[in-house]
Amino acid sequence: MDMSNYERMIQLVTEVFDVKNDPDQLDVDQQVIERLHTIHPATLSEKDYGEGPVAWILVIPTTTRIMEQFVAREITEQELYNLTQPGEKFEAVYLCSATVLPEYRNKGLALQMTLEAIKAIQEQHGIKALFVWPFSKEGDSLAEKAATLTGLTLLKRP
Repeated sequence: MDMSNYERMIQLVTEVFDVKNDPDQLDVDQQVIERLHTIHPATLSEKDYGEGPVAWILVIPTTTRIMEQFVAREITEQELYNLTQPGEKFEAVYLCSATVLPEYRNKGLALQMTLEAIKAIQEQHGIKALFVWPFSKEGDSLAEKAATLTGLTLLKRP
């Protein structure tokens, strides 16, 4: 029996990020999803054409101080999430992950979703920077394009 889109997305996230074996990364579960929504409703985006998800985007708005600590490798991704508090004044957006099923790649879907999430966050916060911890050349390229199109400064965690 074929896997559902949801099962394929979970498998893809597991293969690319391997969060279960890296305590520095954010392991997204229902509790994390609920807290992310309290930070900002645009943190999680999903594209579904009626047969389950084909793309997921996760962004986390945060402060400049937390961004600088993360990019300097002073804190982990998990700590970035823990330190970011709902109700704060955010100046930066962390492009945490972008996952797209293979047959939907190279169509601009991740870029469109990322831009929409950033725009929604900018409506309430003075966002000045985008930052990323690239796991793939595609993720790095997505961050570059999003920063260019939004006019945001891009910082990368080495």
